[in-house]
Amino acid sequence: MKGHIKRDDDFKKRRAHLAKLSDEELKQRFWELAEKTVEPLLELARTHTSPSIERSVLLRMGFSSLEAKPLVEGAIDRGLIGKGVGHVVYRVSKEKNIPLRQTGLEMIEGKHWDDAVTIFKGGNR
Repeated sequence: MKGHIKRDDDFKKRRAHLAKLSDEELKQRFWELAEKTVEPLLELARTHTSPSIERSVLLRMGFSSLEAKPLVEGAIDRGLIGKGVGHVVYRVSKEKNIPLRQTGLEMIEGKHWDDAVTIFKGGNR
């Protein structure tokens, strides 16, 4: 082929450290490397969220999309989105001993946000 660059095949040299491994050991090595590769993605998922993810969680908790939107906005306005909006509503519900749905609806009306800030930013985790 014209213009084709010849590549030295170094496969045997690169695989030397794997040559003595059994199929089971190779499989184990593969999964170790796969876990190592995916770990940063899992860490990002643990430490980062988005308004759409938080709305999705609230929908699964029984709130409508029209109810979820102001809850997410309220959490963003108060720097609480990173705590998880569903978690914020849940914690306020438990702290005040009010049913979960009622808590969320009251938060949409503007109630309980000071409590939420105290719970999550006041060191009372």
